[in-house]
Amino acid sequence: MALMFTGHTLFLALMMFAVFTFEESVSNYSDWVTFIENVDQYEKQQLEGLSAEQKLKKTVLHPSLYFDAEDVQALRQKAHTSHSHLFRAIRSAVTVMLSNPLYYLPPPKHVDFAAKWNEIYGNNLPPLAFYCLLCPEDKAAFDFALEYMDRMAGYKNWLVENAPGDEVPLGHSLTGFATAFDFLYNSLENERRQKYLEKIWSVSEEMYEYSKVRSWGKQLLHNHQATNMLALLIGALVAGVDKGSQANIWKHTVVDVMEKTMFLLNHIVDGSLDEGVAYGSYTAKSVTQYVFLAQRHFGINNLENNWLKMHFWFYYATLLPGFQRTVGVADSNYNWFYGPESQLVFLDKFIMKNGAGNWLAQQIRKHRPKDGPMVPSTAQRWSTLHTEFIWYAAEITPQPPPDYGTAKMHVFPNWGVVTYGAGLPNSQTNTFVSFKSGKLGGRAVYDIVHFQPYAWIDGWRSFNPGHEHPDQNSFTFAPNGQVFVSEALYGPKLSHLNNVLVFAPSPTSQCNQPWEGQLGECAQWLKWIGDEVGDSTGEIITASQAGDMMFVSGEAVSAYTSAMKLKSVYRVLLLLNSQTLLVVDHIEKEEDSAVNSVSAFFHNLDIDFKYIPYKFKNKYNGAMMDVWDAHYKMFWFDHHGSSPVARIQEAEQAAEFKKRWTQFVNVTFPMKNTLTRIVYLFYGPYVNVSNCRLIDNAKSGFQISLSVNNTENTISVVTEYQNLKTRFDYLGFGGFAKVVHENKVTKFGLGTESMEKWIKNNRVVFPFGFKVNIIAGLILGVSLVILAFQWRFYISFSKMLRWILILVVILWLIELVDVWSMCTQPICAKWSSDMTRLEHDKGNKAKQLEGNPVVLPDVIITSLPASGAEILKQLFFNSSDFLYIRIPTPYLEIPETEFEIDSIVDPCEWKVSDVQNGHFRLIQGWLQSLVRDTKLHLQNIHLYEASRSKIAQHSAMSKDKKKRSKKRESLSEQRSRARGSQDKDAEYIRELRRHLIYYPNARPVLSLSSGSWTLKLPFFQEILGPSMRALYVVRDPRAWIYSMLYKNKPSLYSLKNVPQRLAAMFKGESGKGKCSLNEGYAFEYESLRKELSNSNSNAVSVLSYLWLTNTAAALRINGDLQPTNYQLVKFEDIVSFPQKTAETIFAFLGIPLPPASLNQILFATSTSLFYLPYEGEISPSSIHAWKQNMPNKEIRQIEDICCSLMDHLGYPKFIE
Repeated sequence: MALMFTGHTLFLALMMFAVFTFEESVSNYSDWVTFIENVDQYEKQQLEGLSAEQKLKKTVLHPSLYFDAEDVQALRQKAHTSHSHLFRAIRSAVTVMLSNPLYYLPPPKHVDFAAKWNEIYGNNLPPLAFYCLLCPEDKAAFDFALEYMDRMAGYKNWLVENAPGDEVPLGHSLTGFATAFDFLYNSLENERRQKYLEKIWSVSEEMYEYSKVRSWGKQLLHNHQATNMLALLIGALVAGVDKGSQANIWKHTVVDVMEKTMFLLNHIVDGSLDEGVAYGSYTAKSVTQYVFLAQRHFGINNLENNWLKMHFWFYYATLLPGFQRTVGVADSNYNWFYGPESQLVFLDKFIMKNGAGNWLAQQIRKHRPKDGPMVPSTAQRWSTLHTEFIWYAAEITPQPPPDYGTAKMHVFPNWGVVTYGAGLPNSQTNTFVSFKSGKLGGRAVYDIVHFQPYAWIDGWRSFNPGHEHPDQNSFTFAPNGQVFVSEALYGPKLSHLNNVLVFAPSPTSQCNQPWEGQLGECAQWLKWIGDEVGDSTGEIITASQAGDMMFVSGEAVSAYTSAMKLKSVYRVLLLLNSQTLLVVDHIEKEEDSAVNSVSAFFHNLDIDFKYIPYKFKNKYNGAMMDVWDAHYKMFWFDHHGSSPVARIQEAEQAAEFKKRWTQFVNVTFPMKNTLTRIVYLFYGPYVNVSNCRLIDNAKSGFQISLSVNNTENTISVVTEYQNLKTRFDYLGFGGFAKVVHENKVTKFGLGTESMEKWIKNNRVVFPFGFKVNIIAGLILGVSLVILAFQWRFYISFSKMLRWILILVVILWLIELVDVWSMCTQPICAKWSSDMTRLEHDKGNKAKQLEGNPVVLPDVIITSLPASGAEILKQLFFNSSDFLYIRIPTPYLEIPETEFEIDSIVDPCEWKVSDVQNGHFRLIQGWLQSLVRDTKLHLQNIHLYEASRSKIAQHSAMSKDKKKRSKKRESLSEQRSRARGSQDKDAEYIRELRRHLIYYPNARPVLSLSSGSWTLKLPFFQEILGPSMRALYVVRDPRAWIYSMLYKNKPSLYSLKNVPQRLAAMFKGESGKGKCSLNEGYAFEYESLRKELSNSNSNAVSVLSYLWLTNTAAALRINGDLQPTNYQLVKFEDIVSFPQKTAETIFAFLGIPLPPASLNQILFATSTSLFYLPYEGEISPSSIHAWKQNMPNKEIRQIEDICCSLMDHLGYPKFIE
């Protein structure tokens, strides 16, 4: 890949997945890109470009940083028209500064300036100077600015005395001073110009020297680095106008680091930053300014960076109702440190251009609190007003994002955060929930550190997640927008200051003996370099919304030390309605674990509302928060029914530069057995909870009966979440939880259906009322018979009573068994689940035919070659549910039969009758072996004994393999290359085996590379039965033909000998070739056969007919398959709408889309860092490259041939 820069081109990275180097075998695990760098060439290009920029000297030197001198008049006009609301904010800030010079002016003495954290002075200077530029007539403000800058210029340095190793205050001062100098340059006399310029130069030089030795010079994606590098860049741009050569080195240093930053940010598919919203706004402030300045001054264009495209959601989807408070993940205040209005208007003007950024900035400014703890700091509140004014695009009408006004769940798959109800007004019905369970540094950084794809990344030394917290599986809950459970925000890194579990006794306890929480705790900053900490992870297992309900769960066992010998720390959250949140902790430990206690914590920072003890129904202990007579309650119990009394405590901890108070509920449970389950219920004042109890506590899952507002809800959750078979057995589908309520069944991830339909799909029964009538009739009839017998045979009364009693008891037992089989009440849950498991195998086929996908899915992926079907691997690899297998590979070849499978296409359709008539028995057996007993099939592959002959055989059989170099290889080189390929192929099989050791119930996903299989899915259906889930991938014929002809040199059309293959395909009886074996010739292929015999045909026409005939035949043949077994997927939908398409595919499989799989498909489709074989870089724009690069004549020819089928598939004409 190359990042293209206007003016001069800077090749930062060439990304290539090893899996997609033509047809070499790959791992089923993470595929990692390789970064090809040429530092010498890179630096030469940088310096040449920056030197060329210096030659374009202007007669008016300043302002030039953000705008030119000729732009000033337009800015002044905007201040009184379209930007008047921002100008009022700037003027108000300056008025406050002028009203209190003792506070806002830098102190006269340097010792006072250096005695405290002094970023306030650098931060407030740009808006002050910008106001003076907009209002040159305000002499008082200008004099204030001069005094401000004179004092700063007179200091010997801008460092903080008690923070000698931290140059962040220096960075703020340099940024502010240099920016103000640029704004005020034309109003300054020469003496001041020179004095200020020399100060900027000397501080920039100082900052450059620090960048060589300080950690922020090498720790990427950290707020310190972004802040200080931006300061150095601004200093170089302002001071370097006269002293170009040295300043060019500074610019080169900044561009080098910041382009690596932008490159890494592009890996973060959800637009998040691991340091949280507060520090994230700090970093993003500098990133947005860098992106603007780099494009303006160097022509470096980062506006297509995917992180920028997604960054809006980092602000919108983390906002609690009311637009004032945000999620407090990691070190945080209540909302943002910097902005975020400036960042939002930047995103709207340069990235989104849809009004959502302007709208959100408007809402945040409108709802800014005037007092209290959420008021922005005086050191930060005005620092981005000038950039907000400069970037604001008044022509973009503010409007909220789609679906605004409805509570939605948002998943940050890289960050490991899920939110619900964000970005809404504050009202009684708007509830907010958040959940955090992620990897250290975020998924992208964590994987880069562990898989080491880039030589310039030095493990964790290249990053600094010190602001993160030990907070995996933490959550918050704000019913009605009232925070009930919150984070503890900025503070020391202690697990008990987060809403997570701690355990005792631990042999490695450090700071709270004998208790120990999550790895990295016990210091001011997270100790990310310590033992095991670098491998610390949480993982969101599932996150699904169903109407007003939400279910989310996470595993955090890897966030705890292995010395405690924990097997699982699994937490589930179920938002049942806007007032009720159910939380369950499932904890497993090893038999020899010493841990015997677990303690949970729930925090709230609102000092006005305190927790007090509470008892639910005189049975379960809990706590309550009284908010103006509205009671917010919680209670808890474990699987034994025990409900210990909690300790309600208060704590004061060090935060930013002050103390922060928190209160928390702490409840401790014993862990007597290897399995412990704890239930917590949190609910608001507008619901009535009458009952909550555990009704099933099986090893694989649990059921809870919860009565809310006189409605009983039966909640079923699987805790053996990595076992797909267990999930199907326990729940009846492949998800993780379901709720039965009000005659409805909600299957999270799949939807809600009526109870009547659900019962019908699970059992065929008579209506209950009919059965009662039959039983009553039988009893009446038998009674009459008995009376008749008594009259006829004079039976004694006592004997008659005994017979009647026996008969009544027998009838009662029959009715009881019948009713119990239909029972859906909690008391019947255990019996019903056991009966369901006993009848599972017998009922599978019937249930499948009724449209209820309860069989484990066997996935088949098929398409024409070069249709992009390989991208679906990103949905299935690294999954406990699936084993992705490419076919063919050297050790996984299709058996040789009387019918040879062509690697491109063949016109032969295989039918159900072929299976019934015993055709292709070898392939039938091979397929059944591979799918039904994948583990045994892989174990039976001999990797060494027959490897030489097998590799040679595969090479001989494959007609697609061509030498990639015309240079003749020596015999030793050929042997070495063969051994390397052989080792790689064998390792692929070993990795498949290892995957099945970890996940023995993973279902096979067979990715069939030949287009021949598109016509043979009925054959597969008959062999595999109702478990088959076939995904047929189609692609726009214009893009497909463009890929076949133009994407490679030599073209794939030539490489695969397509003309010769197609000609050979029709040789034989009646031109049907080998299809005469079973009379399965697809008649659609006649048009292709005629085109091949046409002397005027060309590559475009042949490929057009090939696409048309194969696609038409496939649609006809596969149209007879059940919708539960077959789904057509458009490649363009995968790339352009990856989340929606992935959710549709997984719903088809009967499984919710895992956040990890979502992250992988987003990375593949959105970052331009992912490559497909014969295709190259994948992105929504690259897949339409044919529109720009393909001759119109050829496009028209394709459309003329394929128009009818294109229209059917929804591909509009490009040329009318």
